[in-house]
Amino acid sequence: MEISRELLFFFSALGAFNGLILSLYLMFFAKPKHISNMFLGLFLGMLSIRVGKSVFFHFNPELSVDYLQFGLTACFFIGPFLYFYIKSLIGTSTKTFRSWKYHLAFLISIALIVGFIYPFKTHIDLWRPYIIKTIYMQWFLYILASIYLMRNRITNLWNRKEKYSNIDIWLFSILIGNLLLVSSYYFTSFVNYISGALTFSFLLYILLFFIYSKKNKSVLFNHSNKYADKKIDTTEASKLNEKLKIVMQQEELYRNANLKSYEIAKKIGLTTHQFSQLLNDNLGKNFSLFVNEYRIEAAKSMLQKNDSLTLEAIGYECGFNSKSTFFTTFKKLAGTTPAQFKKQD
Repeated sequence: MEISRELLFFFSALGAFNGLILSLYLMFFAKPKHISNMFLGLFLGMLSIRVGKSVFFHFNPELSVDYLQFGLTACFFIGPFLYFYIKSLIGTSTKTFRSWKYHLAFLISIALIVGFIYPFKTHIDLWRPYIIKTIYMQWFLYILASIYLMRNRITNLWNRKEKYSNIDIWLFSILIGNLLLVSSYYFTSFVNYISGALTFSFLLYILLFFIYSKKNKSVLFNHSNKYADKKIDTTEASKLNEKLKIVMQQEELYRNANLKSYEIAKKIGLTTHQFSQLLNDNLGKNFSLFVNEYRIEAAKSMLQKNDSLTLEAIGYECGFNSKSTFFTTFKKLAGTTPAQFKKQD
């Protein structure tokens, strides 16, 4: 292998290898655990497998066609994981965390059926160009769907209603990178499609630089400012609030003295940060006040209906972990003491 070819192989293969390592990190080691990290990891993993196939086949045309089918099958999932990554990162709908499994199961079924009935080895004329072109077109359609998810951000930025945020730059970069990659594979000839691998390597290192800058790493992996630039949509917040009331009333979660915000968030399909923003920005209260309001209402009901329990016992039943905390909170929210409230009844 000539020096120029060796360098070409090195840089193109290194991008695929590093992409695969990063995907494993995102799926299994990135902290905190978040579904968007998993989608980003799967997206990079599928892309790295597809690019790796291009690299090895370009430099070894005798590579088994089974590897070719494996790489192209991975390409079939690049678009879906890109779409669900963006949806999980910017979406507020709880359906995001319910529908992706069914969506993925459907795509896996298609890949398995086509792969077994029409294997690349015995149906090369079908794969080239029909199935391969269909895979690239599907990838492109998912990119369009991802752009649609970001339509409000794009419109606001285009009209200069909002400033560019780090998360906007990150998502726009990924979308542009995907458009370049799918174009590189779709429009270049079969022999020269190593250009796709080189494009991926180039874009990967630019994105890595962006990810691992101190400021952006916090934004992308800790999800600390996911909705820093705007509140949850009023209509969506209203639906979530109704769901929240039903969960709190039916399951009486407030009776748990050690109740944590993530436990409630999980019940209504939100991340801890989303739930916190729902309380702070849309309901105007913090987590402690939110839970204590339910506890005090339950305590009032018990004070009116139950004469067999002491005031202290009622406090414990309603989720307070001490008598003093119960009395102080009751006085603050009800404007009177538990004993005085009971006498008023």
